[in-house]
Amino acid sequence: MSTTSVTWWGHSTVWLADSGVTLLTDPVLTDRLAHLRRMAGPTPALPGPPDAVLLSHLHADHFHAASLKAVPGSPLLVVPRGAGSFTAKALGREAAQRVVEVAPGEETTIAGVRVRAVPARHDGGRGPWSRERAVALGYVIEGSARTWFAGDTGLFDEMSSIGPLDLALIPVGGWGPTLGAHGHLDAVDAAEALRRVKASWAVPVHYGTLWPAGMGRIRRHMFDEPGARFAEHAARTSPETRVRVLAHGETMTVGPAA
Repeated sequence: MSTTSVTWWGHSTVWLADSGVTLLTDPVLTDRLAHLRRMAGPTPALPGPPDAVLLSHLHADHFHAASLKAVPGSPLLVVPRGAGSFTAKALGREAAQRVVEVAPGEETTIAGVRVRAVPARHDGGRGPWSRERAVALGYVIEGSARTWFAGDTGLFDEMSSIGPLDLALIPVGGWGPTLGAHGHLDAVDAAEALRRVKASWAVPVHYGTLWPAGMGRIRRHMFDEPGARFAEHAARTSPETRVRVLAHGETMTVGPAA
């Protein structure tokens, strides 16, 4: 029976292997990103070139140009519709030839594995200093298992239509000492998201990796605790789901649902 393996490299960077296809999500492969520092786990060490990179939105901690240039090989770049021109400017003409743009409800197939774009409730712009905008996305990957990579999102009404799933990769925190309610999930809301999508397995991501330089002692509970708190809340709201809190660089495997 085929299995799916997932390695969490911190923040939203996940290496997903399913049915012989390897996918990399929102890669941050450096130890520094502007004013942020990697404060947990090793620098990501990819096992090889992925078949495709899935990018959820244009924020710099998800679409990190330096990291994308460091990804080995020539993978497809699956990006939100409207992000193609920015990808060309940020990564160059050769990378632009590998771009596949998708909007919610659209899909692409990578060596027999289907990748479908699904909604996310999050600002899709590059930032307040930029005019670059594209819709924020999540992705459902369908190979031997059905995996949801949520990207960065708040709760939204259509979330229930995403499941049922074999594996949910759910953001549960952020990178600073405060987390705005709009467009993000904390541990409690992430447990509610899990209840809505009905996944057999869940892995919390998007916490405990990046923190502003010089703020290592400020509200450390918001850095250290979201994964464990998510697991505690999920045990109450979705007792049928098995939650695995991965360490940075740790790999787990799951089989398809019966």
